[in-house]
Amino acid sequence: MTSLDSANGPAATSGAAPAPAPTRERPDIGELVVGVLGGTGDQGRGLAYRLAKAGQQVVIGSRSAERAELAAAELGLGVRGADNARTARESDIVIIAVPWDGHGELLKNLATELAGKIVVDCVNPLGFDKQGAYALTPEEGSAAQQAAALLPDSRVTAAFHHLSAVLLQDPSIDSIDTDVLVLGDERAATDLVQALAERIPGMRGIYAGRLRNAHQVESLVANLISVNRRYKAHAGLRITDVRDA
Repeated sequence: MTSLDSANGPAATSGAAPAPAPTRERPDIGELVVGVLGGTGDQGRGLAYRLAKAGQQVVIGSRSAERAELAAAELGLGVRGADNARTARESDIVIIAVPWDGHGELLKNLATELAGKIVVDCVNPLGFDKQGAYALTPEEGSAAQQAAALLPDSRVTAAFHHLSAVLLQDPSIDSIDTDVLVLGDERAATDLVQALAERIPGMRGIYAGRLRNAHQVESLVANLISVNRRYKAHAGLRITDVRDA
């Protein structure tokens, strides 16, 4: 997982006016367990914190169970820690928030544990050079499409790409005013992920197309990193003129 916050200034809430709350009824996900693979990294830890604070049951995973348990204890809020395989087995929805260079190997090794689960891929394949961040194009087309190819028995979606790890982890910020683009090929799965995004105050889940459209969503993070560096910000996205999300 690549953070948006490289070389950013101090955390601040978005200056945009809050988007209208969705009017369509969301599925009830209150009893579902959310696993975060890569939960000891900045983005995964931030998502785990926000979801647990909203009352979701959360397990964070790492290659080291001990490291995951330590991170969970630091977060509190009932968060549990386990190794990646156990996290996948014990969760209903599993967020993939690992670095791109370990993405394929991790999923290949967890295909059995992730079978039947809703998998939410938020990995951004990016490279960096002296000119800054730039998008990479995986052989499959995107990180999400790679996940779908490696996890044929899972319900793969893509979401949470454009969130600031700094804002997610800042306990002084109550609301993060941004939209979360959700992609996937199954309506029931994307509805659940939209509902998950909206557990976090200020966020709205917006359906943004099928998995074949994930590449440009993942790639946009390179542009947001450039915005953040230039303006010392923690930029997010708002989709205009959408009320019944």
